[in-house]
Amino acid sequence: MDNIRLILVSALAFVLFLLYQAWVEDYGQILAPTQTSSPAPALPAAPVDADKTLPSASDIPPAPASAEEEGAVRGLPGPAIDPTEAQTSRTIEVRTDVLHVEIDTQGGDIRKLFLLDYPRDTEDEADPFRLMNDTHPNLFVAQSGLYSAQQKAPSHLALFETAQSQYTLADGADSLTVPLSWKDPSGITVQKTYTFHRGSYLINHHQKVSNASDTVWSGREYRQFQRTPLPEGEQARFIYTYTGGAIYSPEEKYDKISFDDMADSNLEKTFSGGWAAMLQHYFLGAWIPPVEEKGSYFSRALKVPPPSRYVIGMYSPQVDIAPGATHEFAARLFAGPKLQDRLADVAPGLELSVDYGWLTVLSQPLFWLLNKLHGFFGNWGWAIIMVTVLIKLAFFKLSETSYKSMANMRRVAPRLQALKDRYGDDKQRMNQAMMELYKKEKINPLGGCLPIVVQIPVFIALYWVLLESVELRQAPFILWIDNLSSPDPFYILPLLMGISMFIQQKLNPAPIDPMQAKIMMSLPFVFTIFFAFFPAGLVLYWVVNNILSIAQQWYITRQITATTK
Repeated sequence: MDNIRLILVSALAFVLFLLYQAWVEDYGQILAPTQTSSPAPALPAAPVDADKTLPSASDIPPAPASAEEEGAVRGLPGPAIDPTEAQTSRTIEVRTDVLHVEIDTQGGDIRKLFLLDYPRDTEDEADPFRLMNDTHPNLFVAQSGLYSAQQKAPSHLALFETAQSQYTLADGADSLTVPLSWKDPSGITVQKTYTFHRGSYLINHHQKVSNASDTVWSGREYRQFQRTPLPEGEQARFIYTYTGGAIYSPEEKYDKISFDDMADSNLEKTFSGGWAAMLQHYFLGAWIPPVEEKGSYFSRALKVPPPSRYVIGMYSPQVDIAPGATHEFAARLFAGPKLQDRLADVAPGLELSVDYGWLTVLSQPLFWLLNKLHGFFGNWGWAIIMVTVLIKLAFFKLSETSYKSMANMRRVAPRLQALKDRYGDDKQRMNQAMMELYKKEKINPLGGCLPIVVQIPVFIALYWVLLESVELRQAPFILWIDNLSSPDPFYILPLLMGISMFIQQKLNPAPIDPMQAKIMMSLPFVFTIFFAFFPAGLVLYWVVNNILSIAQQWYITRQITATTK
């Protein structure tokens, strides 16, 4: 068996699979019928049974009703309010050493969030990447609020007050607190507080409820993300990366909740010690409740005019606050890059948001090795090269078996061609004569298959490491390659990759079938075009791997040729 053919066909199948994923993500989704923009009908004041989903035209998700609330839960007020339509609210600007945040006094929502250490592109490092945004088409906001079936409670539509409109982390200070307040004439007051920390993307969130009324206040806190899918122009071409929701529970672990899943059905789960997040390539936002809190997790696809909006979040358990008492709801909000050395310390399972798929068990050790080598060389490009070299050394013996099989096949190629000329279209006699030749020359045509099959998962795992790791985003290498996460601007690496594939083919016996030979000869050109759109870091890996394979194969072929003379 021609093993180089197996390598190339497997690689082509993998690339075609990636292209198919990207096509499905961009064009394969079935569009929902367009919703009209007429106002939602008024909600009835009739009670709702505790075991039914609470109907609501608001983008405040329904709370799970407790036994005490049965027959008392009423519809939430008003139609959905678009985050861009707040009329009487104002913006609070918060700046730390790593974050620039805009908080709206309507609901105390985080409407905009910029990552100061991550430029939007390499051409303007003063233009930070905007993770959260309150305008279409790329809407992504973090919201929180309180829900009470009978008493007043500030949702994310309520107006809060604040003492000042700008907050800046002072030199030498480790934290910055931003307070907002809400008060109802009935005697219920709420103090919502965000606490930012130096060098951190983790934000502490508190809502302190004080009950100065003469009745018990009963309610819950909810935290949620609301967003639209990424606009088409911001999605990577030819490469699929996941954008959507995710939850984590100690029992079921990491579970992606895609926008299609949200449109098909509402998520309804209850568990402790988890989190809910919205993910995109390199970055995420995650609400993390206290470990001991038994949260009710939900998702919704909002029925609003296009573009569609999706919500994922959780409710806290209900609390009862007696007159004169207080209660503080607490949670944490992570909004930043998927830095793998930090995520595991933030919350259990949060490191799984760096989605390596089913090869995580291989990808995580490979990233660990890549990160260690980067610490030594100080350059991600050289780290990629050294990881490729180490992988090649680890599989040296397996590769040697495969290349010996190829070399022996190349040695008997003229005799195989003679057999083809002798027997013509008589495939049965042709195959019988080939088997006799292999037996006489002690050649196992399948001898190189297993080594190649064993290596393919490792190569794919490294592919996902290079694709998913934010540490490599905009990382420079040398000379013209100033960004390993974007395509080579001069297409030099893809050309080198195509040339190296062509040389590899020349080191192996050409297929006996002329049509197969033509197809194999065309693959280097096809792959060169594909890889022209791939990130330079991935192409660098393939180029180095091909060069090492050529050197090893040339050496083994020369040895076998010398011993048979």
